[in-house]
Amino acid sequence: MSSDLSSLLNSSRALNAHLSKPDLPTVNLSLDQIEAQSRRLVSRQPAAATDADRANYLLAQAHVDAPALASSIAHLNTSTTFSPLQPLQDTDVAGYLRHAHEQNLISTIEEGRRETQEAFYNLLEERSRKDWEAKKRRVFEELGGRSLAVATAGDGKALAEMKKTFHSRANLAASTGPSLTLQMQSKMMAYDRTICELNAARLRGMSCPIIHLLMQAAANLSQDPSSTQMMLNCQILVKITGEPPALPPVEHAGAHILNAPLFERKYARAYLGDPESREAASLRAQIAKGGREALEDQFWDIIERGIQARAVEARLGGDPSVANKIRAFLGVKYYKNGQWEDHIEIVAGQPLWAKLFYLVRTGHAQEALDETLRCQAAIEHREPSFVSHFRSWIESPDRRLSKSHRDYLQSVHNAHMLHAATTDPFKLALYKLMGRLEPSRRSVPHVTATTEDWLWFQLAMVDEEEEGGLRGLTEVLLSYGEHHFEAAKKDVWASVLLMCGQFERAVAALWEHPETEVEAVHLAIALAYHGLLRVPPRAETSDLSPLTISPVHPPALSLSTLTWRYVRQFVKMDAKEALQYVYCVCLAADQGNGVGNETLESAWELVRRIIVLAHSGPAWDELVGGFRPDGTKFNGIVEQGAPLLHLQNVTQYNNQILIRAARECEENDRIPEAIKLYNLAGDYATVIACLAQALGNTLSLPMAENEKGKIVEKTAIEILKHYERMNRAVGKEREAAVRLLRVREAINAKNAGRPDVALDIMESTDLIPLDGDVAKITRRAEEFKDLHDALQRNLQIYLPLTMDCLAALHQSIKTSSAITEATRQMSLTTLRKKSRSLMVFAGILKYRMSPDVYSYLARLDVEISL
Repeated sequence: MSSDLSSLLNSSRALNAHLSKPDLPTVNLSLDQIEAQSRRLVSRQPAAATDADRANYLLAQAHVDAPALASSIAHLNTSTTFSPLQPLQDTDVAGYLRHAHEQNLISTIEEGRRETQEAFYNLLEERSRKDWEAKKRRVFEELGGRSLAVATAGDGKALAEMKKTFHSRANLAASTGPSLTLQMQSKMMAYDRTICELNAARLRGMSCPIIHLLMQAAANLSQDPSSTQMMLNCQILVKITGEPPALPPVEHAGAHILNAPLFERKYARAYLGDPESREAASLRAQIAKGGREALEDQFWDIIERGIQARAVEARLGGDPSVANKIRAFLGVKYYKNGQWEDHIEIVAGQPLWAKLFYLVRTGHAQEALDETLRCQAAIEHREPSFVSHFRSWIESPDRRLSKSHRDYLQSVHNAHMLHAATTDPFKLALYKLMGRLEPSRRSVPHVTATTEDWLWFQLAMVDEEEEGGLRGLTEVLLSYGEHHFEAAKKDVWASVLLMCGQFERAVAALWEHPETEVEAVHLAIALAYHGLLRVPPRAETSDLSPLTISPVHPPALSLSTLTWRYVRQFVKMDAKEALQYVYCVCLAADQGNGVGNETLESAWELVRRIIVLAHSGPAWDELVGGFRPDGTKFNGIVEQGAPLLHLQNVTQYNNQILIRAARECEENDRIPEAIKLYNLAGDYATVIACLAQALGNTLSLPMAENEKGKIVEKTAIEILKHYERMNRAVGKEREAAVRLLRVREAINAKNAGRPDVALDIMESTDLIPLDGDVAKITRRAEEFKDLHDALQRNLQIYLPLTMDCLAALHQSIKTSSAITEATRQMSLTTLRKKSRSLMVFAGILKYRMSPDVYSYLARLDVEISL
């Protein structure tokens, strides 16, 4: 051991051997000696009393006696913190209880304060996180997607084009999002078909079972995790709206058109009107009933599947009746080891109260009444008058008893059940349901064990005439919040909101999660179709979230914002499908206070945005319409759906859609599309003006590298031929367009090695006087300022072009041996005359071109004159 320690000591000394310096003394002191000398050095330092004195002086100015406080703290005895102020005698029981009571109150208040503070900071942190996520998501959407790393090259080019002008701010947000996965694409396509069917029915003036179509689409996506919850949400809406699964066939629609049910905006008047009206109260009762019935159907399905999974324990036998299935379910759940659970009361040899409750819970009220009548004697022996009250409750249309009956049930409840330790919880639940007893006590042990059971019980207790009705329940649910329900079961919060009539919040809850965005959009469309969606005014619409929460108004959801954020993902590749969704924005056009008109304007803006962003080609022509080779016009998909956009006539369609979309195309440098849109709108003068401007902008670019110039030129040729045949847009603009086309032909001829043809074309434009008449040249130069702007801007394009042709012809004739000398001299003289005329014309307009161009012309003129 000693050898190991010695070797370790030697090794430690060798670690810093290379650091030793001869001029520094070594320290050969033990740790105790080092500590003693350190304390001695500290004691020699001057005291820091001056700092304490200065602090006391500053505190004294604020009337704070620091030394007295320090003395009090030093002499504080914490051992007597929870002791009574006055000593208690051992026999003073009342004083002890009073002190214990006070301490309990203090500890309860302190614990409540601490929990409140903790809950506040947790809520603040959660709100901050949500706000940050919303802002971050909005920024990414503005930049073209949730992740810039997945943005495609084409999207980047489109963004660069959109940034050219200040007015393209709205279009910047319209860029497409990230690439979609195959699973997401298949889901979106499945739901797309339902929207197309909806709009087709709307165009025919027929109703459409949109919710059932969405349920079928979700059923076909069984591999998707969110499809199950979507089907449950649709089932809730079916119960609320009463939408049938199918309508009469189309071939019989004419015969039954007057008898066909009308679904579109059926509940808009009651939902969007005065919340205190009778219609609104009736709608809230219908919503509560629909949510209750949806939970009943869902629970019945769970019971049937549970019986099938545990058939041996259920012992269903050959009786397929509802009552027998409930008996089997009770046996599986509450019958263990040969006996029923302690809280189950047996009546007539069976758990009758539990059986009656679950018959009501599954929506089989008539079967529950039949079972009650069958066991009436046994029931009356234990609970007199229960059967009569139960019958009255079941047979009541709104499940509501009279005041006298409810008072009697309240007295029975208070006398026999309220404080009883062995009361069957299902009997207690039946009494509470019949008499709507103690609505503030929202739970019954062993009865409201699951979230669905608890929700059903609350909806069954709702009374629009008492306790605030459905609105009171909604306040309670919103106070619990999403985390309360999501902790018990995932993805249930949206369903909870639907059942209590908070449709806008339900859609927003789905939209917050990327995996359920598709479901959120289509659920919003179905709600808007039935008139169960409120749209906010434009002034209250938020850029961060489609949901608008106001302290003085009910929640509202911006359908246009929601729709655009969804379709922007595929608007470029599939503009027709995106247009189908925009048609649905107009469902809220009948909302009052000017909101409907704002919604229409938003929809028209989205249509224009789709037209501007859609890819050019045959699909674009199919979208907006066009002209056939024979000059006849065909309507596009947008115009065919004009009734869905509430466009009353062709003039309104042209003004609101085509002309304004054409202007946006111009601003985004999509000139060919703008020209086609102006042409479709019948604004022929603007068409020619755009053509002249576009031809002037592309004239200086080489055709081999100018794909846009080729498209513009082709479009111009077709339109000018049609206008000449129809004698449209005659004037300065059309003449300029024709001349610019001729200049382009001359450029092409010169590039093809045919300067003689190019010179003839330029002379036919009559842009440059080449006949040597000085007076004519001067007059043309003075008239130059009256030419079209595109012709003036391209002066230094077609002047060098003409001089190049003259120089090429001069060189060709001068070196040619195929012509006689007399002919050669005459031709050269003519070329010199034209060159001299061009230079005189260019000299007058010298300051309209760059010095380099003028020098180039002068050099060629000298070569020609030699």
